[in-house]
Amino acid sequence: MEKVILFDLDGTLIDSTDAIVGCFYHSFKELNFEFNGDDEDIKNEIGYPLDVMYANLGVRENLVWDFVTSYKKEYRKISKAQTTLLPNAIESIKLASTFARLAIVTTKTTAYTIPLLEHLGVMHHFETIIGRQEVQNPKPHPEPVLKCLVNMKLKPHKNIFIIGDTKLDIIAGKEAGISGVAVLCGYGKKDDLLKYTDNIVTDSLEAVKMIKNTDFKA
Repeated sequence: MEKVILFDLDGTLIDSTDAIVGCFYHSFKELNFEFNGDDEDIKNEIGYPLDVMYANLGVRENLVWDFVTSYKKEYRKISKAQTTLLPNAIESIKLASTFARLAIVTTKTTAYTIPLLEHLGVMHHFETIIGRQEVQNPKPHPEPVLKCLVNMKLKPHKNIFIIGDTKLDIIAGKEAGISGVAVLCGYGKKDDLLKYTDNIVTDSLEAVKMIKNTDFKA
């Protein structure tokens, strides 16, 4: 049975921490919001949709979309310059492409994801990109994973894997009926990830090697 790998993006393949954190502070300043947290509070929310992140950081629900608009306007300007592939990411993508079909399932919108992947020179490896705008319910809901499989004309099976750095990725995969591998190169904490899977490795390259050599159910 052919293998399929769905990659998360932020914290799994790319490091856009500076861009994300910087855009949050930009929006706080532009909209005169007194943010009482710090960088770590913002990083701990990465993986959730922007509106949820802002709400969790204290912005009133009726104002979150104003902040999202401010964020996106700034992110559009700086994202390419302040985003890099994580160590071993290109090696993991190239290795994965030798034995599996590949796709991206992210909470970032495709309007930003596709240009970033093109800028980083890896877009051609992926069959489809599922971002925030393609679904009603983002991860940890299974809809993004299931939508990705529909695009690839697949039904869930044990040799479809999602690689991600947060519990949101692992939960979405499990709920969709596929296997999962968590990586520690991003924003999730090991103790938290262990509540959802025993398949935890250092980075995406180790995850791809595990998938290549082993058939398992998460």
